[in-house]
Amino acid sequence: MTYQLHRISVLVVEDNQPMLDIVKSLLVTFGVGHVVGAQNGEIGFKRFCEYNNDIVIADWMMKPMDGISFTRMVRNDSKSPNPYVPVVLMTGFSEKRRVLQARDAGVTEFLVKPFNARDLYRRIVQVIERPRQFVRAPDFFGPDRRRKKPKGKYEGPYKRESDIQNPDIIKVLQKQQKDAHDTLERIREKEGLGKGDKFDLGPDSY
Repeated sequence: MTYQLHRISVLVVEDNQPMLDIVKSLLVTFGVGHVVGAQNGEIGFKRFCEYNNDIVIADWMMKPMDGISFTRMVRNDSKSPNPYVPVVLMTGFSEKRRVLQARDAGVTEFLVKPFNARDLYRRIVQVIERPRQFVRAPDFFGPDRRRKKPKGKYEGPYKRESDIQNPDIIKVLQKQQKDAHDTLERIREKEGLGKGDKFDLGPDSY
């Protein structure tokens, strides 16, 4: 199935600038119409309140606010514009106790590092195709393990079908995609990565 990803807005929260650039560029190459970046959880929550993004992708290990604390704010803070937004957590942790900790915070899906473009795309498709029901309890609010079929489509910056036929918008999207491709090629060349290789850049990579 082909998705109209130009309709959605994605917030990426990551304190490693090279990794932030990679994730943002990959999303644009997928056709996502609006990608917003933030360098940590505090900035990320402010951006989320400003843009009310359709999907959030956040790293676990960040300072001064990590991805778990950020997710709890998205789910529970009165200022949050959408506590039901899908949150994909990027992490190098895959142990069961870590997974349970993140789920208890309200994380929707995991993206385990290192990852490649296909891994990221699958997570985007997952939250679109299989949105989770939410559960509210005295000490928890977040997605349930049970699934439901989607009832509607995400709506992003370009909400009308006619938008994608607008020559000016087409030029903007084409330029975004070209810039994103160029960024990914530059990073791959510098790091000696092939197109199918997984990205795993540390803070000292650049």
